[in-house]
Amino acid sequence: MTCIVGLIDKDRVWMGVDTCGVAGWHATEREDMKMFTPQGIKNSLMSYTTSFRMGQILMYEDHLFDELAILKDDIDHKYMVTKFIPKVQTAFAGGGFGNINGKEGSEGGAFLVAYKDKLFTVHSDYQVGINSAGYAADGCGQPYALGSLATTAELTMSPKDRILAALRAASLLSAGVSGPFHVANTKTCKVETFEK
Repeated sequence: MTCIVGLIDKDRVWMGVDTCGVAGWHATEREDMKMFTPQGIKNSLMSYTTSFRMGQILMYEDHLFDELAILKDDIDHKYMVTKFIPKVQTAFAGGGFGNINGKEGSEGGAFLVAYKDKLFTVHSDYQVGINSAGYAADGCGQPYALGSLATTAELTMSPKDRILAALRAASLLSAGVSGPFHVANTKTCKVETFEK
């Protein structure tokens, strides 16, 4: 299901999501967004795929980020790997999501985290990635969105238009992606809605 997209632009990250929820052959336009500002964290956005339950846990969980780290502006790759991910794993276990297998490790889901001008991709094995291209996407529309973002990198398009082009390409080519689309950036965190 879905397509989530993130794009770094100077001092902020732009993020966009579709509104499709898919279960087998059934698709629903969802009002509960796949993108949100984490509890109490300014200049931050998260978006998710994999499971609405997973996203709901992330959305409403308090203290995924340490206040001191935010005050010191210490949200970096090391922080995400050593502090943020263990809190996510605990939240998922407490919320009844994911598969925790002891020796075999654990399995969660895929989501994007943006903080100010940083963009992180979290995969289902809880690895934290940073794409050197300055953009990322996930969900069943990922390959189409990434192709669009690669193509528009050389064009004089606004970041918002690049995000929308990526989402529209994904919705055109993937049965699990559809509009309306939501777009926001970490500077204002104000969500705008766009039709297909």
